[in-house]
This record gives sequence, structure tokens and C-alpha cells, in this order.
Amino acid sequence: MRLSEFVINDIKPLKSDGKISDLKQLFNQLTYSHIPVIDENDVFIGTFFETDVHCFDGNKSINEYTYALEDFFVRDTTMWLDVLEAFAQNSANIMPILNEKNDYIGYYELNDIIGLFNESPFFFENGGVLVIEKGANDYSFSEISQIVESNNGKLLGAFISKMQNEIVQITLKIGNTGLNDIIQTFRRYSYTIASGHEEDSFTQSLKDRSAYLTKYLNM
Repeated sequence: MRLSEFVINDIKPLKSDGKISDLKQLFNQLTYSHIPVIDENDVFIGTFFETDVHCFDGNKSINEYTYALEDFFVRDTTMWLDVLEAFAQNSANIMPILNEKNDYIGYYELNDIIGLFNESPFFFENGGVLVIEKGANDYSFSEISQIVESNNGKLLGAFISKMQNEIVQITLKIGNTGLNDIIQTFRRYSYTIASGHEEDSFTQSLKDRSAYLTKYLNM
């Protein structure tokens, strides 16, 4: 999928030599969780979180609060699933984009990226949803694919939906077959089965309300 058409430049990054009052005013006008900031040389230096900014002194310079900047971004070559993961990891609804020269070129909005996710085969192809867990250093996407395909399944999509206490949770959409044999094989390979659903209201719920995404994005 091409993401270039989703690059937005409506809101320009604020300069670090500007006033906190300008930053507060911008947040009051927008629904964004973060605002990007560039230095005097137009180099991206991070984003401010809205909740933090409302605690700052509006009469002071942005430069005085650079310690509170959050340094997250994606590249203009980053795949859309990785972009979605970046949104989740940083609890943001805006994602700065840098090119290979580290030039700031714009940002993505969370709703646009979720829209791409909703249009993927993960949703509209028939199949089952399987959620598996394993140690962060023990799982392998190549192994996961092999397990699914060795049981005549077709892997329609996979993403890391949760990471906690060195345990990774991976959500799979599987077509062409029932899940029972696949589940048993995953267990033999020491994966824990967190949840397994044939095509049912679970997938429909994802389509209708993106509730599954909302849960793990903490938005």
C-alpha cells in the first residue's frame, strides 16, 4: 500500500524558539495528542504531548522545555503495519514522518492508518482469528507462517498486538481451514493460545468499531 497520499502538512511544526503560549493555543484548536517541533535550523527534534504542555508556563520559551520532548517518528519508507505499531507504542494520534536525510516532510493521522487496516484482507477475507503468545526472544514470524501453512492454512495477516513482561502477543488472521489443527501445532511449539475464533462476531466487531485496535492503542 502506498502511504504517500496520506502525508499531511496542514499543521506546520512549531519552532523551538517560539512561545509555550503558541503551543497551548495550537493544542486548543486541534484534537491531536502531540505537536511536532523543529529547531532554529528546521531540524525535527521531537513532539510535545498535550497533557504536558498544559502544565508549562505559557510565558516561557519552548526551548526551556525541550527535556519533555518525545522522540518518535517514522520514515517515509516505513510499511503501514509498522506505522500502525508506532502509533500504538507511543499512544499518539499523529505520527511525524522523516525522509532518509532526516528532513521533516509531514505527518500521518491515526484514523487514516486504521482505515488502511480496515481495508486489508485481515478484515474482508473469510477466516478465523487466532491470538498466540510466546517469549519475546523465542517467537519467529517465519516459524508462525510455517505452522499455519503446514496445516493447509493461509496467513491473511499478522501483527504484534501486545508486549508485556517479556511476553509477545501476536494476532493472526487465518483462511482456508479450521483452527483446531493449527492451534494444536502451535501448542507443540510452546506457543500459548490466548484466544481463537472462527469467522464470527469477533471479526465483525473489529470491522464495525475498531474496538480491538482501540484497546491496544490505549486511545
